[in-house]
Amino acid sequence: MKPILYLLASAFFWTACSSHEDNKLERIEAPVVTNNGQTISFKDSTMKSFFRTEPVYDGSVTAAYTAPGKIAATVVASIAGASQNVVLFDNPDLASSYTALAQHQTNIHQIQQINIKQKEIELDRASDLLNHGAATGRDVLEAQTALSLEKSNLANEKASLIQYEANLKQGGFDPTALRKAPAGKAYVICDIPENQINNIHEGAACKVMFSAYPDKAFQGQVEDIADVVDNVTRMVKLRISLLDNSSSLKAGMFAQVLFDLKNVGNNITISKESLVTVDGKDYVFIDKGDGFYERKAIKTGQQIGERLVVLQGLEKNDQVVMKGTIQLKGLSFGY
Repeated sequence: MKPILYLLASAFFWTACSSHEDNKLERIEAPVVTNNGQTISFKDSTMKSFFRTEPVYDGSVTAAYTAPGKIAATVVASIAGASQNVVLFDNPDLASSYTALAQHQTNIHQIQQINIKQKEIELDRASDLLNHGAATGRDVLEAQTALSLEKSNLANEKASLIQYEANLKQGGFDPTALRKAPAGKAYVICDIPENQINNIHEGAACKVMFSAYPDKAFQGQVEDIADVVDNVTRMVKLRISLLDNSSSLKAGMFAQVLFDLKNVGNNITISKESLVTVDGKDYVFIDKGDGFYERKAIKTGQQIGERLVVLQGLEKNDQVVMKGTIQLKGLSFGY
């Protein structure tokens, strides 16, 4: 008999709990969407408490940005006493391009400074001898042909040079800077998003950390920002240079590059989590109080770290939604 009573009591308990939960669910009021999604209102206190906001303020913005990188090349002294130092590349294709570039530059110097000048002297001599009857027109023609051939060789060498220069620049290197680089210099190549180009400029200082030396920060400098944006990733290559005479840095080492991003001036900014983009237009949701939220169109500027500069659409002390933006987007736009 007792087991049956226990079963009945348990059934009653679960039924009561279920009934209590159903009543609780029934008391939750659905949000009201009006003005073609422009305004959303919540009556239920539980739903009101879900959203988090921050007040809009203006001022300068400072943020840290970290980009992964790798030592793409190091410069070491030539033991053969050559006029140029040796550049060691992590990428074999870049090494091949640099070697070919150096060879073509040597050829160009040889043709310009020696071959062409010599052929010009020979042409002048043949022309002078012709004027004095000591040479024939054929001698002058042969001298002219020889000079034209050297000029043609020079044009071909310069054309080949362009190809290897392009390869190096595509990899983030300046061929002229490589030739002049002192021994002990290392080059770190890192990628930054296209929308951060505005915040990082040539000459900017940065810190470089290597996984091989986790307790040491190296001081680096942005030497160059590539002229090409990757079509797929929308990333831009930066070349960071640093000097290390201890020879501890090796080509191929992984690194983390730390930038301090600063935006001087009074600018209204929002968290990037607050932004909603629909059909190419930017929006945020403003907490108007008492469970009312309003959708507002804004115009954004540059991104500084995790924050976005707002050029139009907001005023100081507007309460912008940071948490729950996706839910409000779904109610406002219907998806």
